[in-house]
Amino acid sequence: MKEFDTIIIGGGLSGSSTALNLSKKGYSVCIIEKEAFGNIKPCAGGMASSMKKFLPLNIDQAIESKIRNVEFRWKACDKVIADLSGESPFWIIRREKLDQLLLDEALKYGSKIVRPVQIEKITSQNKTWIIRCSNKDVFKSKFLVIADGSQSKWAGYFKLGPRKPKFANTIALRLKGLGNIPKDSVRFEFGFVKYGFAWAFPMKDSVNIGLGTFINNKLLEDQDLNNKVIKSFGFEDLSFQLVHKRLRIWNGMHKLNGDRVIAVGDAASLCDPFLAEGIRPSLISSYYAAESIDQYLSSNKNDLNHYSRSINNEWGKSMEWGKRIAQIFYRFPKTGYQLGVKRKTAPKRIAQILSGQMSYEDIAKRVIKRLLTKSDA
Repeated sequence: MKEFDTIIIGGGLSGSSTALNLSKKGYSVCIIEKEAFGNIKPCAGGMASSMKKFLPLNIDQAIESKIRNVEFRWKACDKVIADLSGESPFWIIRREKLDQLLLDEALKYGSKIVRPVQIEKITSQNKTWIIRCSNKDVFKSKFLVIADGSQSKWAGYFKLGPRKPKFANTIALRLKGLGNIPKDSVRFEFGFVKYGFAWAFPMKDSVNIGLGTFINNKLLEDQDLNNKVIKSFGFEDLSFQLVHKRLRIWNGMHKLNGDRVIAVGDAASLCDPFLAEGIRPSLISSYYAAESIDQYLSSNKNDLNHYSRSINNEWGKSMEWGKRIAQIFYRFPKTGYQLGVKRKTAPKRIAQILSGQMSYEDIAKRVIKRLLTKSDA
């Protein structure tokens, strides 16, 4: 039976970054991953450059584009452009490359990975977790980190995060070439997708395109609509393969730790409920998870409650307002676009949220008041 300080369930972005943060502190870590290899991940790939403070390694190899402005459109017209202030505040990264960089670095510092393996049973005995796997391997650890993504079964098992998770439904693809997307600009397209939006984020020689809806998850089954959106981004070849994904979005302040167990990233329901951003909360939660486990082991603390408090303060307070904006914006999208995007200062504010310079809380009260007043008129 193999013993570790921490077992991490899931070897994606959240799991690998948690492993790296812990292994750099000298702890023994094992990642248990159900997939054999990492696949192409055509998620938007947008990340505020300010997030590098949560990354314990250089990720220049994973950066595909440095974004200078954000473009908003309503049904391919009515364009609004917001310039990003500062030097390279927003990056487009190749997700599969970032995940691999983190994993390789974690392995270099002594972390182990077991794949492809399904976990069948987890029990606790004498303050130790016993993890039994489908290949008959048995592992012991002092701590568990739940990092198995939006479809996590273990977050619910340990009663971490919302009891009834809320999901956004998305489709994503990666197309060669840049279409009509400038190499230093990201585009958000509203109006085509009811109760949601579409996006196009440029890489070096391709574009990550996605459509997402937050209310009616069946809306993305309309192939003609999907093709219309993709054509609006400047692509005519529609022979592509879609990746469908349900994102477990933020849905209230909840406890994200138990007795020697923590949930991070999508498994913790931390995805932005307005713009579906998942990279930033994954990195933030991974960082604080490692910090909390380290404090428990090195400072004689007897719980991990600091982790939940840190995430709710660092991320949850802003997402609480982001959720309120989303609930109104996506029910009254045309009004939302006129008052929440076309307003003189609005594009800059959204750009600042994307780059991590501002939170939803900073702008929400004024935006919600305008939207409610207009929708009631």
